[in-house]
Amino acid sequence: MTDAPAPGPGRVVKHSIVIAGHRTSISLEDAFWRALKDIAAADGLSLAGLVARVDARRGGANLSSALRVFVLERAMAGALRAERPAPL
Repeated sequence: MTDAPAPGPGRVVKHSIVIAGHRTSISLEDAFWRALKDIAAADGLSLAGLVARVDARRGGANLSSALRVFVLERAMAGALRAERPAPL
């Protein structure tokens, strides 16, 4: 009997994507894929376009890690904006 991963936000999902003309596979938790798709839509980009932007700025970091950090930073920035009182 094989243990199948539980469905939900912690389930790791592998996607193939084309970045800078070459195909690569990225494994991320389902919650991160959903967040990346939402961010891409909000920014008017395709998912591949958003991943390419993060890829271009990641330096030597692992792409999956860079994408997780990107999502976290966007979430934190949004939370901070929401906490600020509106100007009078």
